[in-house]
Amino acid sequence: MADDLKTQFEQAAKDVKGLSDRPSDDDMLSLYALYKQATDGDVSGKKPGMFDFVAKAKFEAWEELAGTSPKDAMKAYIEKVRALGA
Repeated sequence: MADDLKTQFEQAAKDVKGLSDRPSDDDMLSLYALYKQATDGDVSGKKPGMFDFVAKAKFEAWEELAGTSPKDAMKAYIEKVRALGA
């Protein structure tokens, strides 16, 4: 099961690059956070400064997923990519 989930996750990561329409900024942020949670676990490192808006938004989106298991993050990522039409 774990290998199957990982395979599906890796395929979803490839599929997202081939979406016909670019996802909204909110969807992109969600995908980023889910991917990071699935691959790296809980957020780490120093929070970016308030003037680095993009990096700060990414950090905060990932931070909101703290405590989510990598397995659950992978499942959510796969579902999100599928919902976006991949």
